[in-house]
Amino acid sequence: MEKKLVYTGKTKDVFALDNGNYLLKFKDDCTGKDGVFDPGENSVGLTIDGVGDVNLRMSIYFFEKVNAAGIKTHYVSADLVNTTMEVLPAKVFGKGLEVICRHKAVGSFYRRYSDYIEEGADLPAYVEMTFKNDAKGDPLVTKDGLVDLGVMTSKQYDDMKEMTQKITQIVADDLKEKGLILYDIKFEFGYDSEGNVMLIDEIASGNMRVYKDGQYIDPMTLSELFFA
Repeated sequence: MEKKLVYTGKTKDVFALDNGNYLLKFKDDCTGKDGVFDPGENSVGLTIDGVGDVNLRMSIYFFEKVNAAGIKTHYVSADLVNTTMEVLPAKVFGKGLEVICRHKAVGSFYRRYSDYIEEGADLPAYVEMTFKNDAKGDPLVTKDGLVDLGVMTSKQYDDMKEMTQKITQIVADDLKEKGLILYDIKFEFGYDSEGNVMLIDEIASGNMRVYKDGQYIDPMTLSELFFA
């Protein structure tokens, strides 16, 4: 099948296929700073041999579970030999939106609301959304903001929130079976030609904060534990 490069990303390259779908090529480049991995960084800081492979493996595993649960995603198929994933076409919301689901009060959530909650306290699958904008520090945005700015409809927001909570529970339950506790996770969503919301991008260890026996597990170690 013919493929044409349409976008070079930090951790993935995107190709257009002649069947109308797209091909994501997972790379071993990671976001970070000064040679230290950090999923929150906005630039490539290091290359870890095999990270593209484990990110693809975990994404395949969870996309297949999410699809089986009847939740719409862009996932079609994958090729582990070439570290690629075929996906359905999808438009992003606005100029890009990140959706975070939190089971524990840590990170930026705790920094913002520490007057009202203890660090590490349980949260009821709390969902928040931020615009992808490095220069503005990925600003938080409310449902009213998203609707009033014309980024999405009220129904699309409600669908996305419900899907986020369901997918997070699928991931959390799976990790729990391995003795791992999910604190929070980051997703990206898009929509198809009819406006239906779907999960896009990846579901990989670099997008989640996971603890074992009270200790934070870095993404590469998490991938090793997950597939052990």
